[in-house]
Amino acid sequence: MRGNGQEPPYRATDREVTVLEVLIVMRFHRLLGPAIILCMVTLIAGVAHAAAAEKLSVRVVVVTTFELGQDSGDTPGEFQYWVERLPLPETLPFPVGQRALRYNPKTHVLGIVVGSGSINSAASIMALGWDPRFDVSRAYWLVAGIAGINPNTGSVGSAAWAEWVVDRDLIHEVDAREIPPDWSTGIVPLTRSRPFQNPPPPAGIFSPNVYHLDPALVNWAYTLTANVHLDDNADLQTIRARYADQPEARRPPHVMKGDEVSANDWWVGALMNKAAEDWMAYWTGGKGVSVTTAMEDCGVIHSLQMLSQAKRVDAARVLVLRTAANYSSPAKGQTAADLIASESSSDSATHLSAFIPSLEAAYRVGSPVVDALSSNWGRYATRPPGT
Repeated sequence: MRGNGQEPPYRATDREVTVLEVLIVMRFHRLLGPAIILCMVTLIAGVAHAAAAEKLSVRVVVVTTFELGQDSGDTPGEFQYWVERLPLPETLPFPVGQRALRYNPKTHVLGIVVGSGSINSAASIMALGWDPRFDVSRAYWLVAGIAGINPNTGSVGSAAWAEWVVDRDLIHEVDAREIPPDWSTGIVPLTRSRPFQNPPPPAGIFSPNVYHLDPALVNWAYTLTANVHLDDNADLQTIRARYADQPEARRPPHVMKGDEVSANDWWVGALMNKAAEDWMAYWTGGKGVSVTTAMEDCGVIHSLQMLSQAKRVDAARVLVLRTAANYSSPAKGQTAADLIASESSSDSATHLSAFIPSLEAAYRVGSPVVDALSSNWGRYATRPPGT
């Protein structure tokens, strides 16, 4: 048994005879008597039971998307502060993933780097969900990553808890230079012939397009962290001052609720930003507010939903926290090309205008939630907070 002794080890609920076990019994059933066969089956079952009992019981999985160098001691990515501060002292090999996992056996918290983009994130989460070393059947999943932020609804350095995550990859797209004059964008829902054509497409082969997280769980996380102090500095103030006509963009860093448009393309610009706002409203019936933009979260959530179908995880126990590293739309007097040039001047994320403050915000806001879930397991193992 691993951990602090506060809970019983994992017990398999169903005994499945493997192909190898069947072959052994079939091969020797004529040579061995019934008593010997019974002993063999009992031994096999005992070994399987012992292996199952050694599974690591995971209470919270911290999901990050990239790390730049080592897990600690150098220029940080999304993972490093969690490893150093939470901490996550144990290194566990994860050969099918982006890098090794990290684990805290006292708190039962596991950390993973899933990789950038929904393809990497989906593959990594699916691999972890089927990893026989872990019992993640009751685990909570916290996505804690940096993002772009809509200057109409938020400011750099801030942290946003999402209730809605909308996929913007499953689309028709017409080059903006070829769209009809009455179209606001070249982005068109699949199975529709014009932008934002009502009603939105029902569930089908081109879905899901929208993910609605558990509102009670999201509200609990937001309430718990709403007053967490996020640092401001002269650099952030200079960046915000450029957005003179957008009051939300000028606010000091703060914790908020705000929804995410998720896509594998890193888009920028006022027109693309407006399209994202409309896309969010279209798929959520006006309930969601476009605040952040990121790449991985549809892959994470969809993999959890599929794993939930196989009883490997509880997909309702996912939280998405995105922290603002840059604006998704240019400031007054700045073009979209200027913005992308200023945010893409190196081959790593360190060039982003609020890179370090966004990393700090992700840990500072996310860690109280992780601590509350893991340290109150007697309460939250069977019943999520807020319900």
